[in-house]
Amino acid sequence: MLNIGCHLSIADGFEAIIKQALSIGANTFQFFTRNPRGFKAKDIDKQDIKNYLKIAKENNFTTVLAHAPYTLNPCSADEAIRVLAKNIFIDDLRRMEFIPGNMYNFHPGSHVGQGVKTGIQFITNLLNEILKPEQTTTVLLETMAGKGSEIGSKFEELKTIIDEINLKDKIGVCFDTCHVYDAGYDIVNDLDGVLEQFDKQIGLKNLKAVHLNDSMNPFASHKDRHQKIGQGSIGIKTFEQIINNKYLSNLPFYLETPNEIEGYAKEISILKNLFTS
Repeated sequence: MLNIGCHLSIADGFEAIIKQALSIGANTFQFFTRNPRGFKAKDIDKQDIKNYLKIAKENNFTTVLAHAPYTLNPCSADEAIRVLAKNIFIDDLRRMEFIPGNMYNFHPGSHVGQGVKTGIQFITNLLNEILKPEQTTTVLLETMAGKGSEIGSKFEELKTIIDEINLKDKIGVCFDTCHVYDAGYDIVNDLDGVLEQFDKQIGLKNLKAVHLNDSMNPFASHKDRHQKIGQGSIGIKTFEQIINNKYLSNLPFYLETPNEIEGYAKEISILKNLFTS
């Protein structure tokens, strides 16, 4: 079975979002924990969560993925921004325990001129401080496109972070197809080679989720503009290979393409028809 969903809004609550996901043929979804361009989060509605968990169990829903706000930068040169990132992280992981056993994805951040080594040290310090043995949420580092001073566009940067984490069972990677392609990993012509490189540097055992996004940009452009599946420079054939790849096919896939709900339903249908594994 193809485990696939898309990015949906939790503005109306978790019960509403899972019903919306089911209505378009999804068996998972991604959501922002709070305002993606800000920091405000809705209060937890325990009855809403209870209703959601019941529906999820009845429909064999697979792992869902929370996404940290884009404004979170754990390796900023500004200490106040790093402290804010830490507080958001702590609160989000606390909130995630209301839907236990799921995943929380974040952009590693931008070092803003301090250098990759310093940025990575800030990230690992933060993770080692906030990750707890008792948490059920797996925290995912997202592969990045490499624009500006972003950390995470190179597999070795993610490897360095993971190597320094104490609780390695609480950490993993989310593989974004648009980002890795824009970063210079040729998944169109050499998907197996890219995955082999990932395995050697990070380990496929650490790959926990995939963002399925086509790219508006040419290969190795180091930009980050998602396109609808099959309408960008990556192309539909590559996505067929990705969802049927022996190392990837059992992972949850999350669409972040520029779509409304009808567009997501169409993409999910297309990908299900291409799935043969």
